[in-house]
Amino acid sequence: MPSPTDAALAARIAALRAQCDGPRDGALLRCMLGQTLAGAGAHAMAIVEFEHALRFDARYSAAWKFLGRALLDAGRREAAVDAWRQGIAAAEMQGDVQAAKEMRVFLRRIARTDPQDASD
Repeated sequence: MPSPTDAALAARIAALRAQCDGPRDGALLRCMLGQTLAGAGAHAMAIVEFEHALRFDARYSAAWKFLGRALLDAGRREAAVDAWRQGIAAAEMQGDVQAAKEMRVFLRRIARTDPQDASD
């Protein structure tokens, strides 16, 4: 029997999915759906939604940040590094200093475990 938390999470995912492909669809909605899916441990589905968010707006630095995290959680380390590098570039173009700083921290953490993987 699913817990009340599982049911609430499933309901939230369903409510967000119901808005996809409608008038409210966009980078923010897809990013929210991706975050919810990632929080549920559905990293592969979250990656798809973050990528969809970036098709709406490739300059959306939060989507790059979350995409990198989902990729890393899915065991796709090199792809995560690439996403964060692209995210840093997007953040800098937007003047989003904080997002760029956060993604640099993520890259440095990866570099500590594998220096060839994360030089930015």
